[in-house]
This record gives sequence, C-alpha cells and structure tokens, in this order.
Amino acid sequence: MHHYRTPDAAFEALPDFPFEPHYLEWNGLRVHHLDEGAADAPVMLLMHGEPTWSYLYRNWIPPLAAAGFRVIVPDHVGFGRSDKPIDDDWYVIERHCERLRHLIDTLDLR
Repeated sequence: MHHYRTPDAAFEALPDFPFEPHYLEWNGLRVHHLDEGAADAPVMLLMHGEPTWSYLYRNWIPPLAAAGFRVIVPDHVGFGRSDKPIDDDWYVIERHCERLRHLIDTLDLR
C-alpha cells in the first residue's frame, strides 16, 4: 500500500508538546499514539476528530496523568504522526474501527 509518512523532524519543537511518541505496526502502517501516566493506572482514552491529531489534547494530558490516569491518545491513520494512505478509498470507518481495536488489544487497555 502506498502511503505518506510525515518526517519526524516536522514534529520537533512543537510548543507544549513534550510527549514521547509511541508506534504500533498495523496492516503495513505505522500508527502513532501517546502513552502517559502509570501503566497500571485507570485508562483515559482520548480520541481526536477531523482534522486534528493528538496535539489537540496537549493541555489535557498532564493534568489527567497527574490525577492518576494512564492517558492514551492515538493519532488516527491519516493524521498527525500516523502514516497516511494515498488512496482515498482506504478511508472507511471499518478500517478505523479495526485499527482502534488493534490498539486496545495490543496495549491491553481495560
């Protein structure tokens, strides 16, 4: 599958965005998420809409983590640090749901 990957340098020195990137591979795509807070803490899963990405929640993450949550913020495929398939026909809700299920299962989110 042909896709575009935004160079990591494009995300350097973003204001108020000191978070370490995390990646999962899914169906040949690199998919980004943030994972802040204690691994055994209750999970807060923050989902962005269109046309945003995990940067939207940059001001929410620190207080939620400080309040005792594990904060997971994925970038949907096609947004932010996640790969961007070139073919517009790739973008159907079923694929986004499959990718989200993969994230939840792989990270064992409860």
